[in-house]
Amino acid sequence: MVKADEPLSPGKSLQRGFAILRALAEAGGEGAKLIRIAEATDLTQATVHRLLKALAAEGMVEQDERSRIYRLGIDFFALAARAGNPSSLRDLCRPVLQRLSAMLGDTVFLLVRTGFDALCLDRSEGLFPIRSHTGDIGGRVPLGVGQGALVILAFLPEAEREEVVRFNVPRLVGQGVMDEVYLRSEMAKVRAAGYATRRDFILPGMGGAAVPILDRDGRAVAALSIGTISERLGEDRLPTVIEILKREADAIGPRINPFDPALRRPAQMLGSAAMGG
Repeated sequence: MVKADEPLSPGKSLQRGFAILRALAEAGGEGAKLIRIAEATDLTQATVHRLLKALAAEGMVEQDERSRIYRLGIDFFALAARAGNPSSLRDLCRPVLQRLSAMLGDTVFLLVRTGFDALCLDRSEGLFPIRSHTGDIGGRVPLGVGQGALVILAFLPEAEREEVVRFNVPRLVGQGVMDEVYLRSEMAKVRAAGYATRRDFILPGMGGAAVPILDRDGRAVAALSIGTISERLGEDRLPTVIEILKREADAIGPRINPFDPALRRPAQMLGSAAMGG
């Protein structure tokens, strides 16, 4: 039986708007279509559609035009971030990157996941000129390319990891990387070791090492990575570098704000930061 739509008082509109936000929060990053939101909230589709339009106008909800799926909007997460923790991931990690580059003498990167890619959210220059996969701040590579992107991929939950592998394997081959068997072997090594390291892999003379930054739920949301010349990551120095990176990553993890918009739309946040000066 189809529910009849009804006019909503301001109080009921607010209450039902919160119900929709809760339903989208329960749906997580996958989001939900209108019919699923209506089922979850026990509201008519017409009522849900009207409230979704109002929430979208305020930036609290966004809709993918192709899939028609609704998700919580970046303004919702920005609002929650300001209320729960004024420091974004980039602000939180900036002193860490500067301290590590000064201590180690190498360039240090902060990478975050954005869909099927890893994006360089920040970097602090070391003493040695290097080339990197992501390049400057805002650069991105497919998850699996470079030590930072590989360590994020390796520590994703299994279902997400499998989805990324299926999507990215054709992209990785095009970049001179490995096939699926090699990628899976590398991910297993990284999970077992707790870090990723490579020397002279795609960029001759260059090396790197990375550790995951895990949130309170143990999800890999970012990575601390260093880039340097290969000879500086020999067996005598690598364990010390990894120990230092892990110590810093372990300290960052519990302080991450789960509502930080940089974890959902990092490229947009970089654009906003640039416009803000």
